[in-house]
Amino acid sequence: MEHRELNHVALHVKDVAKSCEYYERVLELQPIPRPAFNFPGAWYQLGTAQELHLIGERDQPVHSHPKSNHFALLIDDMDAWEAHLQALGEEYYERRMRPDGAFQIYVTDPDGHSIELCTAVPAA
Repeated sequence: MEHRELNHVALHVKDVAKSCEYYERVLELQPIPRPAFNFPGAWYQLGTAQELHLIGERDQPVHSHPKSNHFALLIDDMDAWEAHLQALGEEYYERRMRPDGAFQIYVTDPDGHSIELCTAVPAA
């Protein structure tokens, strides 16, 4: 038996339409088809093989913070992403460098979920 890869991340959201607007406008994620579940939601492509699943009807508090529950998206150009966020007027945690040399910033979705945007570790 083996684990092959992370398949998807699921987030419980209060307002699916509001969350979709955020993930499409701010994080520029592309929607993908979703099975006809009996509850509201939306699915997005993350990279080449992973997905983000939004599950509607959240009525419990979100417990998320950069140093706690979050997920990370590997990005190609930190300067471009910061400029994009600034142009949209989106707040984010200031850029910092991890001990391994990768850069990271954090954004927060409408429900309070923390999402890390990080660069690859520089080649040695």
